[in-house]
Amino acid sequence: MAGIDLRTAPFEVESGDPEPIGERVIINLGPQHPSSHGVLRLILELEGETVTQARSVIGYLHTGIEKNCEYRTWTQGVTFVTRADYLSPAFNEAAYCLAVEKLLGIEVPPRAEVIRVLLMELTRISSHLVTLGANGMELGAITAMTMAGREREEALHLLEFLTGLRMNMAFIRPGGVAQDIPIGSVERVGEFIDVMDKRLPEYDKLLTGQPIWHRRMVGIGVLPLEGCLQLGVTGPVLRSTGYPWDLRKTMPYSGYETYDFEAPTATEADCFARFRLRIAEMHESLGIMRQCVERLRQPGAVMVGDPKIGWPAQLGLGSDGQGNSLEYVRRIMGQSMESLIHHFKLVTEGFRVPAGQAFVAIENPRGELGCHVVSDGGTRPWRVHLRDPGFVNLQAVPAMVEGATLPDVVASIASIDPVMGGVDR
Repeated sequence: MAGIDLRTAPFEVESGDPEPIGERVIINLGPQHPSSHGVLRLILELEGETVTQARSVIGYLHTGIEKNCEYRTWTQGVTFVTRADYLSPAFNEAAYCLAVEKLLGIEVPPRAEVIRVLLMELTRISSHLVTLGANGMELGAITAMTMAGREREEALHLLEFLTGLRMNMAFIRPGGVAQDIPIGSVERVGEFIDVMDKRLPEYDKLLTGQPIWHRRMVGIGVLPLEGCLQLGVTGPVLRSTGYPWDLRKTMPYSGYETYDFEAPTATEADCFARFRLRIAEMHESLGIMRQCVERLRQPGAVMVGDPKIGWPAQLGLGSDGQGNSLEYVRRIMGQSMESLIHHFKLVTEGFRVPAGQAFVAIENPRGELGCHVVSDGGTRPWRVHLRDPGFVNLQAVPAMVEGATLPDVVASIASIDPVMGGVDR
């Protein structure tokens, strides 16, 4: 291709044709573009308005999260992995902690598991709302963006009340959670569920039957089951083909087998089917949160009862049962030198994890999130690797958009819902 301008290079023509049959134009969509879902770059080859070739270029948001985990304790690693897919931090934390707990051979207390499920389903709703709002904005439905932002604020306010932070909470820890949820949490969660029950049907009224929304999404970005299986695509994109693969059902973890919920599916395998699935999944998440509320009415431990793993203040010693362990910390500072030393060593040096490796996969809003951890027997991870569904699902871009028009590329990327923090890591 030396000496040829790729932006306007002519197609090869059959022998005997006096003139080229078309012009090839190559454009860059992103990495700085309102519809690129972060710093994603798409190199698109066009003939007129038709996409003839598409390539994804990633790596613009690489932050070295996995490598940084090797220089921190096992507990400190949570504060790094939570920042990978920044729209679903609770899932990053849960996958990582489940893998560490698998190496440790420990089981998390039931109450801690319920809190984890509550945070994950709340995060799933928050993430789907961002997807829905961004999709609407990119296709011209600005009201969808403002409505989704309104509801997401409700979700983030609740996350802040429960954990202290709106995003990147680092609240899920190896062995349980950082502390118990505060007083009044059950009531606050119930209020959030009531609000969402009233507002979610508004999206159906605004979008589901809207003719323009239909024309922009129905039959667009089609990826059949065979393509999903060959490319390793999971999540709503896979379930839009009718295949009910949801790890909460097929390979339960964190007690999901004890909850009553469905894994919604569709058969059209297009952008509109993925939109409807995410709406249905938010309803199912609200149902799971209702069941969590009932289980949280009973008190219990939120950290595994092993003083070699949980900080003394996390074990509930001297706690009032609502996560207030300040009284205990003050007591050991003045009365028990041994407990104070033990607390100090756990915080500064961390606990040891037996040598070996473990892999755990969970269902995050975009699909199958896997975490592979390797230990050499020390207090720091030897290797941490995240199998992010956004990275894998992006491999389906050419299959979805080649042969479609340029505006359809925007709708297709939005239906995949990539988050570049998780893709690049």
